[in-house]
Amino acid sequence: MSTQSTPAASGRPAAPSTLITGIGSLVTNDTAYGTGPLGLLADAAVVIDGGTVAWVGPAGSAPAADERFDAGGRALLPGFVDSHAHLVFAGDRTAEFNARMSGQAYSAGGIRTTVAATRAASDAELDANLARFVREALHQGTTTIECKSGYGLTVEDEARALRIAAGHTPETTYLGAHVVAPEYADDPAGYVDLVTGEMLDACAPYARWVDVFCENGAFDGDQARAVLTAGVERGLTPRVHANQLSYGPGVQLAVELGAASADHCTHLTDEDVAALAGSATVATLLPGAEFSTRAPYPDARRLLAAGATVALSTDCNPGSSFTSSMAFCVAVAVREMGMTPDEAVHSATAGGARALRRTDVGLIAPGARADLLLLDAPSHVHLAYRPGVPLTAAVWRGGVREL
Repeated sequence: MSTQSTPAASGRPAAPSTLITGIGSLVTNDTAYGTGPLGLLADAAVVIDGGTVAWVGPAGSAPAADERFDAGGRALLPGFVDSHAHLVFAGDRTAEFNARMSGQAYSAGGIRTTVAATRAASDAELDANLARFVREALHQGTTTIECKSGYGLTVEDEARALRIAAGHTPETTYLGAHVVAPEYADDPAGYVDLVTGEMLDACAPYARWVDVFCENGAFDGDQARAVLTAGVERGLTPRVHANQLSYGPGVQLAVELGAASADHCTHLTDEDVAALAGSATVATLLPGAEFSTRAPYPDARRLLAAGATVALSTDCNPGSSFTSSMAFCVAVAVREMGMTPDEAVHSATAGGARALRRTDVGLIAPGARADLLLLDAPSHVHLAYRPGVPLTAAVWRGGVREL
């Protein structure tokens, strides 16, 4: 590894290399560099150079670098990978949350409230709102975030949502099939035709993924299949809102179509669990949604015991999970979903990377993107041990220290 700055391709000097030393506990998520599934390494050091991790190992063996940062015995882990978020929206649903906490049941219908506000908002308002949430997540350690459309439900509004999202993350998801647009309340088949036709044509250039809310009150199995297969034909990779509110075909459809993830997975049959365990489809669990709706939590232990890959994400949205804190989701998963602290941290980093089919994030190893989270704590276990406490001491994204 060269420790000297070299000219960048643009002709400007490259960013200086940095040695992060004095790491009390390093989560690498790579068993080649440490013990257990988290690849834990004590008294460690990391060198970042040119936006990537250049070296990992014991602090006493670390090479020189242009700059030095002393972690002071604190824990360093990969930046969180939030693979499920809905951040292009306007409006507020405090009244709905208050009513729900006062005894009213949650249903998918509340999405339409946000649709009306989002349609009325300007591009600048939506962009500023999205930037605020991305920044809020970053300050809590999230360095990779996925963002869905789904609050426009017209050709123009869905396309602009994805265009705005693409300015903040490469992980953009076309979710025109969030719910049936109000204009098509009496013609859901016509709306599916729109989602799989003109709307898809307008949105595909700005999206990497295609998603559908396969659920009672949203889209049934046949409609979901039509949406996903149309997206695949346009080069998008599927992911599915599956089995959140009830048992249904969403998980099986996700596995059949090779979806990157089946998200929510709250109500699973034994066959659903077996299908996930025998496939490359990640079970993405969203504990913020159950916390915010007082619904039963998904059984992470059941999935892990079967051998399924599990991710944790925030599902940040204004209706059913208005949190951008992956640390909060880690704590809830440990307390309520049968996960160990190691499993929850792995799912919030490496699991999220698997759900986005990324090999460059969610780990700390040579060649990986230098997305790092330093905790103001000696161990990653403090994320669950000290719930609700702000533990972010520093964050690097692409090798640049953001805070």
